[in-house]
Amino acid sequence: MIDTPQIAQSTARQVAMIRLTVPTSQIRTVMGPGIREVYETLAAQGISPAGPWLTHHVRRPTEVFDFAICVPVTTPVAPAGRVQPGVLPAATVARTVYQGPYEGLAAAWGELMRWIEAEGHTPREDLWEIYAVGPESGQDASAWRTELNCPLADAPRGR
Repeated sequence: MIDTPQIAQSTARQVAMIRLTVPTSQIRTVMGPGIREVYETLAAQGISPAGPWLTHHVRRPTEVFDFAICVPVTTPVAPAGRVQPGVLPAATVARTVYQGPYEGLAAAWGELMRWIEAEGHTPREDLWEIYAVGPESGQDASAWRTELNCPLADAPRGR
């Protein structure tokens, strides 16, 4: 289900973001409009994305998703409506790639968390998903790729 996880160092990245706290049942209804709003704001400000979009979860999802819809940028976005500038923090992370439809992400995270525990690491509460290949690339969901990143509490924090 997931590629062999690795420990990696991520660097801090500027993002344009919309912060949301919603019940899990609403995630499908807020995600599409949110990401469109971020991209529209970037286009209106003449800012190009600096990579694929992502979600940064402040804490692991339960019945509620407390997260930000983000697009990496090299030029800070000016606040506009719900879109704000932000930073995805540097961290030592357990990282893997899940290939398949978004409905399989929860199981992929479970697999990564079991690996983290088996390796003797302690996960932090936050995590992020980078949507490297998704619906915009084609309807074959088996080809979609999502990079899963879980910062580790037992590792030194990045700069």
